[in-house]
Amino acid sequence: MIEYAGSVAAKLSLRKQDVDAVLALLNEGATIPFIARYRKDKTGALDEVQIQNIQDEAKFQKEFSERKAFIEKTITEQDKMTEALQAKLNSATTIAELEDIYLPYKPKRKTKAQTARENGLEPLANMLWEQTNIDPLAEAAAFVTEIVKTPEDALQGARDIIAETVNEDAQVRAKMRKLFEDSATVQSKVLADKETEGVKYKDYYDFSEPVSKIPSHRMLAVMRGFMEGVLRMVIAPVEEDALAMIEKMFVKGSNESTTHVKKAIKDAYRRLLQPSLESEFRMALKTKADEEAINVFAENLRQLLLSSPLGGKRLLAIDPGYRTGCKIVCLDDKGMLQKTDLIYIHEPGKLMSAEHTIRSLVQQYKTECIAVGDGTAGRETEQFIKKLNLGLPIFLVNEDGASIYSASETARQEFPEQDITVRGAVSIGRRLMDPLAELVKIDPKSIGVGQYQHDVNQVRLKERLDQTVVSCVNLVGVNLNTASKHLLSYVSGIGPSIAENIVQYRSEIGGFTSRKQLLKVPRLGSKAFEQCAGFLRIKNGEDPLDASAVHPEAYNVVAKMATDLGLDIAKLIGNEEAVKQLDTKKYISETVGEHTIKDILNELKKPGLDPRSEAQVFEFANIYSIEDVTVGMVVPGVVTNLTRFGAFVDIGVKQDGLVHVSEISHNYITDPGEALKLNDKVNVKVLEVDMGRKRIALSIKQTLEAPARRDRPQQHKRQEQSREKDTSNMNMNDALSLLKKKFGK
Repeated sequence: MIEYAGSVAAKLSLRKQDVDAVLALLNEGATIPFIARYRKDKTGALDEVQIQNIQDEAKFQKEFSERKAFIEKTITEQDKMTEALQAKLNSATTIAELEDIYLPYKPKRKTKAQTARENGLEPLANMLWEQTNIDPLAEAAAFVTEIVKTPEDALQGARDIIAETVNEDAQVRAKMRKLFEDSATVQSKVLADKETEGVKYKDYYDFSEPVSKIPSHRMLAVMRGFMEGVLRMVIAPVEEDALAMIEKMFVKGSNESTTHVKKAIKDAYRRLLQPSLESEFRMALKTKADEEAINVFAENLRQLLLSSPLGGKRLLAIDPGYRTGCKIVCLDDKGMLQKTDLIYIHEPGKLMSAEHTIRSLVQQYKTECIAVGDGTAGRETEQFIKKLNLGLPIFLVNEDGASIYSASETARQEFPEQDITVRGAVSIGRRLMDPLAELVKIDPKSIGVGQYQHDVNQVRLKERLDQTVVSCVNLVGVNLNTASKHLLSYVSGIGPSIAENIVQYRSEIGGFTSRKQLLKVPRLGSKAFEQCAGFLRIKNGEDPLDASAVHPEAYNVVAKMATDLGLDIAKLIGNEEAVKQLDTKKYISETVGEHTIKDILNELKKPGLDPRSEAQVFEFANIYSIEDVTVGMVVPGVVTNLTRFGAFVDIGVKQDGLVHVSEISHNYITDPGEALKLNDKVNVKVLEVDMGRKRIALSIKQTLEAPARRDRPQQHKRQEQSREKDTSNMNMNDALSLLKKKFGK
């Protein structure tokens, strides 16, 4: 795809040499995290997002080029290619333009117009099309045959030909597409007898919103109601506007022929153009909404994966339960299972035994903290543990997806001797120690941090979520001697099979002492080593640099730095004062540039620094169920999910409350992500409690002091009246292009 570097650079407003370098590296098999971290000198320090955009745009341009070549070949084989037609194809810049030009030449099922042509009615259509002052009925009589029974039938056939001509005119379709984009609306109405069955779509029983403004969550809601057979959906501009636009292009008289042309135009719009463009825009809007929803999910997943880890602590983890009891596991500081037990804290006669069990396990295994799953009976179990006054920090751990993990093949392989409840408790404990290492074992869709995740394109969703996991894993780095094969599989250049080989080889040698030993792992060659080595850490290994993010290819540079300072490498690492004395320019060469040297110096100052903050204990208010919640109370909470329309906050009562985007900040925002992140600790005020639907409405801004009032432009006042304004950075052309590149052929 290197041949597209120039056009990609122009489209993305990047330097061509940087795009050249990225595409060359991708072509050589380099991964995006590797390029972003260790090839900054070649790419001008482009980040992962920019590199991903380059890859996507180059892929699109390749597909565009291939589609154009296919269309040219098809038209040429039909012996219909002309200089003018070739010029149109050459000037096309989008897939949609190519398809409009190709439409008259595209093989299709037999149409009314084709039948009319076969019946010899094209000359009559041409006469009408000229709109001269003729008697159409009299002229049509000459075309009556055994097949064409009457003059009226002949005129109908002629109009069918004109309608298809209008529909296949590239200029008409371009103008109509612009009209749809500017003024079409998405309209939905409930189907007869579906009012009761589809009550959850009540807001869309009589709904209309411009395609240019409809936000992703409403589009996906309408689409879901449409697909479930509850709603009828139409996407169209005002019909009179569409007909007036087409008539302006083709109507050139005012006689009986013109009347037939106008009839044909109306038929072309209603039967061909409007349904075609409605289908196109429906899919384009769905694609656009999918991208927004996927972006929300990906960003939420990133924040969740980068949640604060507790680190290596000896802990006691509890998977709470009422009737079946609370499953307990003791884990060592590496997350290895030491002991399992079961207690019952909701049966009064068994409380003493439960208390004795907890105290004994804490003492025997020198427990440093306690993790409690936040699901069923979580708050009650937390309350029980607190009353024991053990003097240990107690963490409520989000257990979304833990049950999925405990029943998975991955869990069975890790704990073949243990039942599901034990595996779930272990997952809760390990998730507290290192959320990233544990969450990579679970399908991201099971974690519950998206919006309409089951309605979006599943292939695209998986692609983006996998990219997100890879990015997070490589950002943090991986301990080579403790990482699971699932975590290792996301490291740059590795993958599942090599990850399994690493774990097996690690077991055989008793642990890695040097990054160089990776080259002895079966199927891990020099290219894979180049890609992965910098992201893998070995603590207390033979070379102190193996515990850092310095790539082995730069070890000689660090050795020279240490020599110049008269220090051992081990004494240089972490010595900020010594590092500050180094002259950066002295170490720049043809192979090692300024960006690389800066990264090395930063790493030497704080080697192996985890970009995540450390986990902190959080205390909920003394409320345990929705019955305890009253309007007006102010309570602490944790942000558990972000959508385009608001933030969900856990206040400790099993049902997360919703803070609408308009209740997040006193400042005007259109996206909750502008003010909040997952796991943020916030105070919220209860605005409404709907016991019947188990819904809680909350406000963050009403717990905050309002900023000093000042006059604002009228524009801002109008914006505040439409808080759910669409904030997508993908316009309709982008959506259509994305759609066409998937289904172009």
